[in-house]
Formats: sequence, structure tokens, C-alpha cells
Amino acid sequence: MTTPLFKGIIAYPITPFDHNDKVNIPLFRKQVERLVVSGAHGIAPLGSTGVMPYMSDEEKEAVTEAAIQQVGKRVLTLVGVSNLTTERTIYHAEFAEKAGATAVMIIPMSYWKLTDDEIVKHYDAVASRISIPIMAYNNPATGGVDMSPVLLKRLLQIPNVTMIKESTGDVQRMHYLRKELGNDVAFYNGSNPLALAAFAAGAAGWCTAAPNLIPALTLALYEAIQRNDLNKAREVFYQQLDLLKFIVARGLPRAIKKGLELLGEDGGELRSPLQSLSDSDTAELEGILSALGK
Repeated sequence: MTTPLFKGIIAYPITPFDHNDKVNIPLFRKQVERLVVSGAHGIAPLGSTGVMPYMSDEEKEAVTEAAIQQVGKRVLTLVGVSNLTTERTIYHAEFAEKAGATAVMIIPMSYWKLTDDEIVKHYDAVASRISIPIMAYNNPATGGVDMSPVLLKRLLQIPNVTMIKESTGDVQRMHYLRKELGNDVAFYNGSNPLALAAFAAGAAGWCTAAPNLIPALTLALYEAIQRNDLNKAREVFYQQLDLLKFIVARGLPRAIKKGLELLGEDGGELRSPLQSLSDSDTAELEGILSALGK
């Protein structure tokens, strides 16, 4: 079995903005540092939590550099480089590699529905221009494209496409991927409420924004899985399940920003059209965090 490049908890920071709608790089660095010192095994800027589609090229570059510099090789970095066009995806992938990223993550973003052949050509074009590994990210809820296991198997024939992040919320698909792809391909859970089931299906890691709010519980779940302590794994998973469901249902940037504020941390501002949680949602989140001793 090939040892996965990333293992464990891959933490996704939000991208905070200031009152002038500019990316707040000093605050972003502080938030990344919190995730590193809390024990995350990897840091993944510019994912869904980091509102990557809402940012300019220059802003993405600044966030990429800030994350990699702040991490300083203490843990691995996985940079989101997705874009509607292949040309811009290549541009950001090349930038991330030059900045020192361990790997990049690509979701096939779509306005017009992409064919399987178009998606394969898109990944192949990016892969031909960089030498670091690529994680193929399947999240039809945000990207507008659902990559079937058959398509993912085709993508893995591209030499440096070596990882899959599965976020459909279909645990049976995870079992199918493991059966079809074997143990030589690492796949990662991107559906927070399915973290326990995904680890049981053989996921190498959990890509999640939850460590921004509950780092100890996310780590405890992974550590229990590593010890094969299923009773402990179930215990710590169900402790955090209400929060995991909440942050997904209310939108990761909104929920994480407000959660940080409730914990006494600066969550920064959101970029319009995203708005802060409603008062009722804030009260619900406060209750969930309070039940967790936060």
C-alpha cells in the first residue's frame, strides 16, 4: 500500500476581509497559526471555506504566499487553485508550486455542464505544467459537476493526480472508490457529517473547517481511528455531529466566522454578497458551542 501524502486532519482556514473589503492578511496569518499550533496535519487555503471564487487573482496569490510562509513547512500545505478556465487554473497551480505548496486541489468549476472528456483534458493540461501532486475535488454542490467514480478513475491515470477529495455526502461512493481504486490511491472525506463513516471506509484524512472551532475533537476522532478504538471514535464523533451539521447547513464561511467570534477570536468580515449569520442562527450556534464546553 502506498503511504498517502496527506494523513489526518487537513484544516481549512477562512479568508477574512477588513471593513474596506480587502483581504486581511495579518488576521489570516493569525488564523492559520491557530490551526497549525492546534495540531492540524495540513493546512488548505483557498477552499470552499476560504471563499476562493470570490477573490481576484492578486488576492489569491497573497493568500497563497501568506499561508505557505506562515506554515513554514511545519505541516503540509494544500492550495486550492480552481477556476472556470483551464488557463487561469494553470496560472494559479504554477504560482502555488513556485510559492512552495506541497500539493494543489482542483475542482472542475462549471457554468456550462462539462463532459467527462473536457474534465479529463482540463486536469491533464494543469498536470502537464506542474510537478507537485494534484487532489481531484468532487463537490457537485459548489462546483456544479459531479465526477463519477468512473471519471475519477480516468483522472488517476494522469501521473500527478494522486488524491481524491469526495464531498458528495454519499458514503457508499467512498466504499466503491476504495473497492475500485484499491489501497494505492488516497481518498479524503470532504463531507463533515460523514467523517466517521468515511474513516471506516478507508479515508486517509478529513478535509474540514471544523478545527477552526473544535480542533481537539477533530484530532481526537482521527487518533481514535488510528488506535482502532471504535468506541472512542463514535463518542467523540457524536459529540461534534451537531456542529458539523450546522456549519455545513449554514455555509462554512458564515458559520466559521461567527463561531470564531463566539469563541472570542476575530473572524474578520465576509465579502458581499455573503452576510453574517442571522440572530436565530447565531443563538443556535452559541448553544451548540456551549454544549461542547466552548
